[in-house]
Amino acid sequence: MALRMSVFAVIGLVVVLCVPSRGYCSDDQGRDLVDMTLVRGASAQGAVCLDGSLPAYHLDWGQGSGLRNWILQFEGGGWCNDIDSCLERSRTRRGSTRYMNKQEVFSGILSNNVSLNPDFHNWNRVKIRYCDGASFAGDSVFSNQTTKLYFRGQRIWRAIVLDLLPKGLDQAQKVLLSGCSAGGLATFFHCDNLSTFLPKTATVKCLSDAGFFLDVRDIALNHTARLFFEKLISLQGIGSYLNRNCTGVRYYPHQCFFPQYALTYIRTPYFILNSAYDVFQFHHFLVPPSADLHGHWKGCKFNLAECTPTQMDVVQGFRYEMLKSLVFFYEFSRKGGMFLNSCFTHCQSESQDTWFAADSPRVQDKTIAAAVGDWYFDRGASKEVDCAYPCDSSCHNLTPQ
Repeated sequence: MALRMSVFAVIGLVVVLCVPSRGYCSDDQGRDLVDMTLVRGASAQGAVCLDGSLPAYHLDWGQGSGLRNWILQFEGGGWCNDIDSCLERSRTRRGSTRYMNKQEVFSGILSNNVSLNPDFHNWNRVKIRYCDGASFAGDSVFSNQTTKLYFRGQRIWRAIVLDLLPKGLDQAQKVLLSGCSAGGLATFFHCDNLSTFLPKTATVKCLSDAGFFLDVRDIALNHTARLFFEKLISLQGIGSYLNRNCTGVRYYPHQCFFPQYALTYIRTPYFILNSAYDVFQFHHFLVPPSADLHGHWKGCKFNLAECTPTQMDVVQGFRYEMLKSLVFFYEFSRKGGMFLNSCFTHCQSESQDTWFAADSPRVQDKTIAAAVGDWYFDRGASKEVDCAYPCDSSCHNLTPQ
């Protein structure tokens, strides 16, 4: 290993080891802290965050056999679908790199520790910061006499890929495009597109973690999720970027924002990692506050022991809709992978305790890391579907804390 200079700093009881040549530090818990890289040429491409600041990513370089392999991980963090919420977001870390931490912890699928991330620890690992508020899907600008907001997710994506190409991405052999939540949704928009930047010999696959958002009615039979995303699509100019094969056959083209409709038309091999009881969707789309004005669901949403039998039927019905939406993928996708468990959670690939640990959630005694690794490296079939709640004792949170 090349000689490297190390700097030790003691602040209180925390010891931090920094390696400037690699752009990361490790704290006393062994966590990988990776420096932010601003994309300096992005503004010339119109690729800026909501407030006009430069987009950014964090890159932890690969080593050894992983030197030419890459993980690109979209950061998550919800959406803004009107001017007021986007303006508010532009003044936070969700809409501006000015407010973001300049170092990020890399854990789970991004960890550089072989014992914590056996298959991907020595790959080049990139966390793409999220600052457009629309899952990197739009391209428009809002401007009036007092406010200017940039909805440039598509351009941010392209600018970051172009910045990474001369850093070795243009020589990639294996690539995994991944993301969590809103970042998991972003993988559906850019999965096929990524291959157009890479060598034809590169193996490209995609992983969505907690990004399989369903087009379901809420408990009041309203289309809360659909209406929310329709406003987002209109505000941020997303419609023309939706999968054309999908929009060409649907009566409501905006439905192609939902993975359940778009997945059929994606050619690149895909892995769906999701909870069948996704907490975000449970709280915001299945039982949104607007559909529970009297708070009848408040106890159930935070403690399943307080759910009535009727409420549990609704919760189990959501799982049924998730399974129904994925049955074609489970049955007919020869290149696809799946890990659908019954934990009340949201995002499981970036947290070490759920990705790969002694007590990680399991389906058929297989961890998420093992399932994803088996799928990516073609080590065997990897479509794991859990039994219904409350049968799984490996979940960390049996109630949606």
